[in-house]
Amino acid sequence: MSEVEGVAVGHWTDAGAATGCTVVIPPPGTVGAVEVRGGGPATRDVAILESPSSSAAVSALVFSGGSAFGLDVAGGVARWCEERGLGHDTGAARVPIVPTACIYDLGISGNTRRPGADEGYAACEAARPGPHAVGSVGAGAGATCGKLLAQAGWCKGGLGAGARRLHDGATVAALVVVNAWGDVLDERGEVLAGAWQDGRGFVRAADRVIDSPPVHPRLAAGANTTLACVVTDARLTRAEATGVVRMAHTGMARAVSPAHTVLDGDVAFCLATGARAASAFACGVAAAEAVADAIRDAVRSATSLRGVPTGADRRAAGLG
Repeated sequence: MSEVEGVAVGHWTDAGAATGCTVVIPPPGTVGAVEVRGGGPATRDVAILESPSSSAAVSALVFSGGSAFGLDVAGGVARWCEERGLGHDTGAARVPIVPTACIYDLGISGNTRRPGADEGYAACEAARPGPHAVGSVGAGAGATCGKLLAQAGWCKGGLGAGARRLHDGATVAALVVVNAWGDVLDERGEVLAGAWQDGRGFVRAADRVIDSPPVHPRLAAGANTTLACVVTDARLTRAEATGVVRMAHTGMARAVSPAHTVLDGDVAFCLATGARAASAFACGVAAAEAVADAIRDAVRSATSLRGVPTGADRRAAGLG
């Protein structure tokens, strides 16, 4: 996000409990769009971005741990925005528009702590333009991936970033939280982090599902999610931003295998600040690339928390 002028990112992290939240604060007037493709999303203020007739601008966007409980974070973010006069002018008040999406990290956190309104406010207070932390921070603190073989085979997920610059000078950046059921693949299609089996190394989830669909008592819809936020300084309409966010989902499918399953709550957003004219088509292509980069960055930057190793840790310890 640091590549897009006027956009600030802030994290609140509890590394001990392996949970946190992340806020993206764009300039006033930013156009937003969303597309939900997963089967079990935990979201707030999403419908307003799906309506072509809505002209409401996005005040802030939130990613959080805590499953649906983490939606409380948006209240603190809305309070922070209101105090600064940010929001949709209704005449009687300025109402902040704070789209929010959460990951299920209760399995790694042990449900010991869930981010709430105060933590959302703290993330806003920490928000700054420029480079921001990635890895096991913010909403990525308790993220995991590679759930095929249950918790013993997990790898650490995280929060990652990627960006592309268009020929006309516009920028398309992505921030992604990887808490996927599937494996994360590198640029050559090899597993970076995923389901691990001692003595065998990484087990390709897609191949295993095709050959033998998994059945496991903890295999529940909604416990896995990849969340993506694409931010661009391009001048896009709501319809154009929707086209960009649809293409952004392609980046998930390139870097997560399998993606968009009934077990995942995959959601992607697009925020367009409108600072410069640019091709919406080029923005969509760049968004897919930036999202794939950000997914890989998330697991490469992650650190082990609460006994869940990273993909690099797994490879260093054995096959992979």
